Amino acid sequence: MKSEKKCGYVAIVGRPNVGKSTLLNYVLGMKLSITSRKPQTTRHQITGIKTEGDVQAIYVDTPGIHQRRNTAINKYMNRAATSVLSDVDVLLFVVQALRWTDEDKAVLEKISQTRATVVLVVNKIDKLEDRNELYPYIEKLNALYDFKEVIPVCALQGKGLDVVESVVEKYLPVGEHIYEQDQVTDRSVRFLSSEIIREKLVRELGQELPYTTTVEIERFEEQDGLTRIHALIFVESTGQKAIIIGNKGSRLKSISTSARKDIETLIGDKVFLKCWVKVREGWSNDERSLRGLGYSNDY
Repeated sequence: MKSEKKCGYVAIVGRPNVGKSTLLNYVLGMKLSITSRKPQTTRHQITGIKTEGDVQAIYVDTPGIHQRRNTAINKYMNRAATSVLSDVDVLLFVVQALRWTDEDKAVLEKISQTRATVVLVVNKIDKLEDRNELYPYIEKLNALYDFKEVIPVCALQGKGLDVVESVVEKYLPVGEHIYEQDQVTDRSVRFLSSEIIREKLVRELGQELPYTTTVEIERFEEQDGLTRIHALIFVESTGQKAIIIGNKGSRLKSISTSARKDIETLIGDKVFLKCWVKVREGWSNDERSLRGLGYSNDY
C-alpha cells in the first residue's frame, strides 16, 4: 500500500537564548540559522525545509519573544516571532531546563491562543547535575498548559532530537509537498551571507557589540568560480564603528576572514569578501530605515 504524503509548518518559538536556532541547525544537518551565546542573535524568521521520503517538515525558526526595549527593531523581532503562531501545524515551545522566567510565561500566554499542536521541548538538559530535578519542573509546566508531548533534549549535542522529529511527523497533516525534494530554505544566499557576517560580529565582539548593528550586502556577483561580496556593517555611532574596526583594522579583518570561510562552505565557491563599517544614526528605532535594511514590515 502506498503511504500518504505529509507536509506542514513547524514553528520553533521561545524566549531569547533557549537554543531554537541550534535545534533547527541540528535537525537540518547544516548551519542555516546563526547562533551565539548572546540573546536576540536571531532577528528574522528563518525557514528550514527537511524532506525525507513522504514527509516534508517546514521548520520556521523565530526571534526570541522578549519584553525588552520598546525600539522599532525589538517590535519587529516580536512581530516576526508571533506572526507564525496562527499559521502553523505544530509549535515547538522551547524552554531551558529548570529555568522558567516571566518571558517564558509571556510566550506561553501567546501560544495558548493558537490552535496548533503544541509540543514542549525542554532544552539544555546536559547542564543538569541531577536528572531527577527535571520531573517536578515538567510537572509544573504541564499544570500550566496541556502539552501534547514533552521532550527533554540537548540541542547542542543532538540528544533527543530524533524524538522531536518523530513527534513532528506524527502531528503533520496529510498533504502534498510544497517545496522540491532538495530545497533546504526559502532564503537567498545573499541573505544568508549577511547573516553569517552578523554572526561573526556577535561572536568576535561579545559584550562589546551593541545590538544596534546590522549588515547589508551592497554587491553580490558570481563569475568564473569566484563570488564577490561587498558588505556594509551599519552602526549608530562613531564609537561603535571604531570598536568594530579595531586597531589598524585588525578586528574587522578577523571578522571578514572568518565570515568568508563560512560563506565559502555555504556556497561551495571561492569568495572575495570586502566589509566596510558605516554610521547610520538611529537606524534601529526608525521604521523606514529598518525597511531599507531588509527588515520587512509585513508581519
